[in-house]
Amino acid sequence: MTLILVTDRDGTPHNLDAGDGDSLMVALRDAGLSVEGICGGNLSCGTCHIHVQNATQGQLPPVSADEAALLADLPDVVPQSRLSCQIPVTPALAGLAIVVAPD
Repeated sequence: MTLILVTDRDGTPHNLDAGDGDSLMVALRDAGLSVEGICGGNLSCGTCHIHVQNATQGQLPPVSADEAALLADLPDVVPQSRLSCQIPVTPALAGLAIVVAPD
């Protein structure tokens, strides 16, 4: 399990023990933290949009062209925006802090 610090849409902080090997979207959705993941992680809906607060160089996989294109069409995008379906949970994410993007 990997500990990730999550602030939900209401501003409430949570410590999430995410299962290694899952996507961050699955961990957030299963914990009831306001992430829907309607498309199941297939890069077609954007309902798993998050803002990453403290990632270090190389901690996250690079943004693919498809992810960048979908993010470009979403509201409330910031430079730290990512789709949580594109982030696999690994021990390297320990201590990562994220905010679930507004609905």
